[in-house]
Amino acid sequence: MTGKTHIIGGMTAGLAFASITGGHPLLLFGAGIVGAVLPDICHSGSLIGRRLKPLSKVINAVFGHRTFTHSLLFLLLVGTLLEYTIGNAAVTGGILAGMASHLVLDLITKNGIGLFFPVDVKIKLPFALKTGGPGEKAVFALLSLLTVYFGCLALGFDPLG
Repeated sequence: MTGKTHIIGGMTAGLAFASITGGHPLLLFGAGIVGAVLPDICHSGSLIGRRLKPLSKVINAVFGHRTFTHSLLFLLLVGTLLEYTIGNAAVTGGILAGMASHLVLDLITKNGIGLFFPVDVKIKLPFALKTGGPGEKAVFALLSLLTVYFGCLALGFDPLG
């Protein structure tokens, strides 16, 4: 998936988390975005990889792309690190929701992800979308609608009734 699709996925996840937990929508919106771009730290051409290029190159040299940083282990480690450093459950939850959205979105790409790293197997869903193709554009459109819906719910308004 492209960066913009991951970002809208993080927005959706953060606002969905806010609507479920009653957390602050703007805080969780931002935390979801941060989480959504974090797994691509392993790719120096990604949004976060370009900003943290030296770190991105080291991570990629050690682990490769879509392995460790796209795994349940990384999700657990980031959650633990955030809980002990930031200590804010809402921020931690929002970042983890954004990260989870990233993993789900990359599961529907042809290459899949190393979800169970360090086990060396790529996991992908039975249907695959081409990055930047019509399928991804449809996912982006659906996520955009869901972002508006969950944003309304997080603000206390149910647009469907």
